[in-house]
Amino acid sequence: MPTALITGASRGLGLALARALAVDGWDLVIDARGAEALEAARAELAQTTRVIAVAGDVADPSHRAALAAAVAELGPLDVLVNNASVLGPSPQPVLAAYPLDELERVYRANVFAPLALIQTLLPSLAGGARIVNITSDASVEPYEGWGGYGSSKAALDQLTNILGAEHPDLRVYAVDPGDMRTQMHQEAFPGEDISDRPPPEDSVPGLLVVLRGHLPSGRYQARSLTLAPLGVA
Repeated sequence: MPTALITGASRGLGLALARALAVDGWDLVIDARGAEALEAARAELAQTTRVIAVAGDVADPSHRAALAAAVAELGPLDVLVNNASVLGPSPQPVLAAYPLDELERVYRANVFAPLALIQTLLPSLAGGARIVNITSDASVEPYEGWGGYGSSKAALDQLTNILGAEHPDLRVYAVDPGDMRTQMHQEAFPGEDISDRPPPEDSVPGLLVVLRGHLPSGRYQARSLTLAPLGVA
């Protein structure tokens, strides 16, 4: 059975993708900061497939070591999905007033932690494994108030590009899932009604194209990939 590690998998896009892979028979390692919600996700997924849940913060080196140990229990890792991230302060401040200690926290979670996890798990990756870094349109569009989160995702985009160039034996992707009706998106727009946003499940088919097909390393928009046949590069 193929094995995937998905960070931030207790809710939202991470859980939606984990559910889809479980149905396909994948073994899973999942993590999240909230232990109670993560255990609920584990219990649900365990009814379908083999799953190990490790609660903790991916920015913590000891937690990354625990994830590597969990991966070792299941065998070589076929897919790593760096989905966990933080928004930063809510409401989001403009860059001229952005607290630098908060900006450092955003970068630790959204840039340094994914790279550190990749560094930790490289020896555990199967041949031709895929690394998927979840990005955002805020990494390429100058939305007011999105300077912290958006610039961190822009950095993640470029890390993805360079990792793809440096590791031609792997497929390394940055995938923008698009707007979603998630807790993080609600925090980005406090007090607003976001019920018109699509659920995270709508972004999963595009992610499955990335995981099943033969697209070259690069940056993709999940919902545009749903229009392409599997395996089309």
